[in-house]
Amino acid sequence: MDAGVRHDLLESVEGLAAWLAGPTVERDLRGHAVRADRATLDALLEARDALATLVGRPEDPAGAAALNAVLHHGCVRPVLGADGPVQVVEVDTPAWLPAWVAAENYLRLLDDRPDRIRPCGNPECVLYFYDVSKSGTRRWCSMTACGNRAKASRHYTRHHQS
Repeated sequence: MDAGVRHDLLESVEGLAAWLAGPTVERDLRGHAVRADRATLDALLEARDALATLVGRPEDPAGAAALNAVLHHGCVRPVLGADGPVQVVEVDTPAWLPAWVAAENYLRLLDDRPDRIRPCGNPECVLYFYDVSKSGTRRWCSMTACGNRAKASRHYTRHHQS
């Protein structure tokens, strides 16, 4: 959210290209050639919809079924590499790789600390985050975005009350 306007990189193939070039995504997809095309975008949107259902309504069986449908497009295969055992992700087509990795990352977060997956404290924000703070009390998806906006708004209200 910015000035009350929702921004979504996954509204277009061009936005997908920008998302794929991000540092976190590049790390997760390292060594894999993934194209920013309609097939990749559609697969990623399918994964995002499943994840949105799961984090918003974890009791809804449709979310688990949708995520399992995404996960069905890939698997992890153990192989012996030059430096020892490694795990290789295999997907039906390269277009499914970002979606499959996102779904698999969610499963790892659920396995680790499901209580740390939270919605942003900004009521206008649609993002969820994984709280990695030591105290487990993080409130914002981004302190520089939503956190600062909330603090600035409270400050303005305090100093401009009639």
